[in-house]
Amino acid sequence: MLDKNGIAKRIAQEVEDGFYVNLGIGIPTLVANYVRDDISVEFQSENGILGMGPFPIEGEEDADLINAGKQTITALPGASFFDSATSFGMIRGKHVDLTILGAMEVAQNGDIANWKIPGKMVKGMGGAMDLVASAENIIVAMMHTNRAGESKLLKQCTLPLTGVGCVKKIVTNLAVLEVTENGFLLLERAPGVSVDEIREATEGVLIVNGNVPEMNIQ
Repeated sequence: MLDKNGIAKRIAQEVEDGFYVNLGIGIPTLVANYVRDDISVEFQSENGILGMGPFPIEGEEDADLINAGKQTITALPGASFFDSATSFGMIRGKHVDLTILGAMEVAQNGDIANWKIPGKMVKGMGGAMDLVASAENIIVAMMHTNRAGESKLLKQCTLPLTGVGCVKKIVTNLAVLEVTENGFLLLERAPGVSVDEIREATEGVLIVNGNVPEMNIQ
């Protein structure tokens, strides 16, 4: 079973040379720490930066450098800063190659709910709606079940939707899954996790074809 850093490490394997990548709040922000050194990647944050680096070393934080989740970040050489209008023009214009988001629920058809729990105060949807509507490659980083042990990979989302039919791949603490027209296709298992454990933790349709390999997490 993976922890949050393990999920981020596995998703980092999906990032390719030359990609422009948007990292959502939560687990996705950790991905920048694990991208290979031999590729060039530009991380974008919708609050107005292109060229984010890893999190700063403790004691070297700059309070003026933050991501959309208000976490302190670093800026790589050549990074650029701009206003929100330019940032969302970048997103809505489909100039981001990969979007990595957290989620509270994902449905087997690729619907995502990640912005609101009814009855709880939220300040707004933020940039998530724009990102899921514009990006063609969306990977979700999430825990497979909630704190009560209930599946977060569902037949249908029960929470208010952020986007419809947009998620392509999901990496959880238990598995890597691809969203297909027939359900969640199991691609990889987390180390030490069995197919039966994943099946039990997945409410939506789980498709298992043959022997499912373990993730290779370096």
